[in-house]
Amino acid sequence: MRRILALWMARNREYYRDKGSLFWSFIATPFIVIVLAVAFSSENEEIFRAGLLIDSASDGAYTHPFGEETAIGLVEYTDRQEALRRVQFHQLDILLTTQQPPRYWVNTESAKGRLLEKLLLARQQTETTSPPQPDWQKQEVSGKKIRYIDWVIPGILAMNMMFSGLWGIGYVIVRYRKNGVLKRLQATPLRAWEFLISQGLSRLGIMLAVTVIVFLVCHLFIGFMMAGSYLLLLLIAIIGNLSIISISLLMAARTASEELANGLLNLISFPMLLLSELWFSLDDAPNWLQQLSQLLPLTHLVSAARGVMLEGAGILQVAPQLLALVGMTAVFITLAGLLFRWHD
Repeated sequence: MRRILALWMARNREYYRDKGSLFWSFIATPFIVIVLAVAFSSENEEIFRAGLLIDSASDGAYTHPFGEETAIGLVEYTDRQEALRRVQFHQLDILLTTQQPPRYWVNTESAKGRLLEKLLLARQQTETTSPPQPDWQKQEVSGKKIRYIDWVIPGILAMNMMFSGLWGIGYVIVRYRKNGVLKRLQATPLRAWEFLISQGLSRLGIMLAVTVIVFLVCHLFIGFMMAGSYLLLLLIAIIGNLSIISISLLMAARTASEELANGLLNLISFPMLLLSELWFSLDDAPNWLQQLSQLLPLTHLVSAARGVMLEGAGILQVAPQLLALVGMTAVFITLAGLLFRWHD
């Protein structure tokens, strides 16, 4: 019994002396809960979703076109093409702008859109409406509705890449360092950058093989939408995988504790899991949270993959996302090479 108690106390001391484990247990987890509460909590249950095209240079004060109707959620947009794209794919039921001339866009194949159109025109014809409604001009948009499974498949594939890349290489290197494997390798002519590149390429090959197999199996059994080029999608997967691998290499550059590595990997992965639009859109999230998500490589990976799969985007359309991923990869891999050490 004394031996059990002694080991129990020793393990407790080891735990609370590990600052990374303490951080993850008592700070990171509550932080994630708070972010979720801020971003996705809603007091009202929305049945319809309307978009309002606004001028980015204006003061941001607008009257809800549908009054105080809580069942109709209103999302503001400054990018007209982005808003129209969401109407096209039934992610918005109707899009309005109060800029001259006042117009609204509705998808001719959307039943909800037609219902909101009737409500909008009925308010226009009601004399008691305050403030008075403008004379709306109708613009039609057409497009096939995207199933949720079509929308979420790129996120699932990206999530699989993320977990495989982070734990499959970073955690292993930390264990190598702890077990003295890296110290033995240091005695050889092997250079740090050679070791990092070999580890990265090995993991890249595994991740691509797994991703291709998962993609083909899902496509065979589910039959999800694939509107663009398979080669371009493969290029996105390669660059996205390299970006995730570079983050893992940077994390493992100096980390010697497996407990700390596990905490850091969770700290890296959970924000990407929550804020990269894997499972849900950030349209209703605060603007600062949407901007924060642009700092995460998984956001650009998912955005580029969805553009190719759902919209048939070409290389020029996804070039901004690819450039962001390449830039992040270059920064992370350079820092990993500079900070890498062979032993504790």
